[in-house]
Amino acid sequence: MGCVYNKIKRVIAASCLGGLLLSACTKNFESINENPYDFNEDELTPDLKLLGEPLIQTMLNIVVSNDPATAQVQQNLIGDVYSGYMMTPTPFESNRNNTTYDLLDNWNNHVWTIAYGNVMPNCKFVQEKSKGRYSDFYAWAQLLRVAAMHRVSDVYGPIIYTRYGIINTDRSVDYDTQQDAYNAFFQELSAAIDTLTLYTTRNQKNFTPFDLAYGGDYTKWVKFANSLRLRLAIRISKADPDKARLEGEAALQHPLGLLTTPADNFSINISPVTHPLYVICYKWNDIRMGAPMESIMTGYHDPRLPSYFVYSDARDSSYNGIRNGINISSRDTYNSFSKLAPLPSRIQLMTAAEAWFLKAEAALYGWKGAGNAGSNYEQGIHTSFTQYQLDSEFPEYITNHTYTAKPYTDPKNAANNVPAGSPCLSNITIQWDNNATAAQKLERIITQKWIAMFPEGEEAWAEFRRTGYPKLFPVVLNYSNGKIPTETFIRRIAFPQLEYATNPQGVARALQALGGPDNGGTRLWWDKP
Repeated sequence: MGCVYNKIKRVIAASCLGGLLLSACTKNFESINENPYDFNEDELTPDLKLLGEPLIQTMLNIVVSNDPATAQVQQNLIGDVYSGYMMTPTPFESNRNNTTYDLLDNWNNHVWTIAYGNVMPNCKFVQEKSKGRYSDFYAWAQLLRVAAMHRVSDVYGPIIYTRYGIINTDRSVDYDTQQDAYNAFFQELSAAIDTLTLYTTRNQKNFTPFDLAYGGDYTKWVKFANSLRLRLAIRISKADPDKARLEGEAALQHPLGLLTTPADNFSINISPVTHPLYVICYKWNDIRMGAPMESIMTGYHDPRLPSYFVYSDARDSSYNGIRNGINISSRDTYNSFSKLAPLPSRIQLMTAAEAWFLKAEAALYGWKGAGNAGSNYEQGIHTSFTQYQLDSEFPEYITNHTYTAKPYTDPKNAANNVPAGSPCLSNITIQWDNNATAAQKLERIITQKWIAMFPEGEEAWAEFRRTGYPKLFPVVLNYSNGKIPTETFIRRIAFPQLEYATNPQGVARALQALGGPDNGGTRLWWDKP
């Protein structure tokens, strides 16, 4: 088996390399908080490598690029599966694993260990060394920290953020509530946007040797920062509508705007490394198409489908997805189902299409600068089609008002079928309808955004939890012992056991902020019914 178990020790060892495993491991906090890139002030040479190199590592670890085993447990077997995008054909632990809600700590701790081993220390280091001297690098570190850590908060809830590096007298480290973490995200995004906007007027290329996303283009970084700010504003629109509007309108009205075309997409160049999903899918045979992708995209006759998946070996010229949380007797049962289409050597984290859909939802709420919801919705689909060189297919697709999600048939086991008329199947169509209800408009926007964000499962899972869209299929097997109700799906991941062992007082206070038990059924702060 290529994935989790035969590599877990190596992955943990890699995470510990350099003594950087966790900021919360308070017994060795002083040494842990030392960065291997450290240098004396007079060593900061004009090429700026000692500031740029740590941020390269930050970008490459938002989703781990060079170790598929880590990426598999950091993202693929969490967000990619829970979003409905993908499903594993492998019956890990005799089907008692994350996919059936029997959460495995040795899978779920990697979101945490990567963040506090490879993201937070590097960003902290760059901020300390660049403050007052290289404000563009300081702002870049702020922005990347938010880009990485909002994902961590959206997995766990409370996180160690504003008090990272601060040890209490009882040797504990305090968590931020998720609300406080989000407020800090907005504060840092605002500051970074202001700083980088000033740099767009200067003829400086300080980022160019280190920038794996935009090649040193400050304007594109500002557009991404605005779009990220709007994403997070929309995320909290139920939990704190006034703050959401304030931050969202600031992003919408910024003079440099949002991501608008596929050339603006925020994706990390990992070349010459092979995309980890390719290894997981083709070398290990551990991931396949998810059943909701089959149902929605084949139901819509979506021309993007061949760009996402290949035909199943099970049936000629057809796509087969695996339903999440089912009984799998062996990998051979579903191994022939649809694999992922070839992937570029880039980790896609935010698309311009998503930004248009965010504007569409903001327009539903009447936010200033959002424009017209229907026009933004259509532009979001068009931008996604352009990303896959499908502009000629757009006019027919956008005017279709009859296609809906198809019933799902599992050719291996009829017990997993989702028949016509099931409440799990959406009847939402493609064409925009100004006379639709607010709920129908939102479902239409989120369903198309879900399609366009593929394969970024963490964000798709977050949006499903926030909105309930698109409609996904509940698990068939639920081994959570009642902790995660089948009908409401999984809402979060439990804190790592390592935190209980090394920071018990901090975790105890975090649980009070969480407002519920530390399991997958407790909703996050922004996740309102």
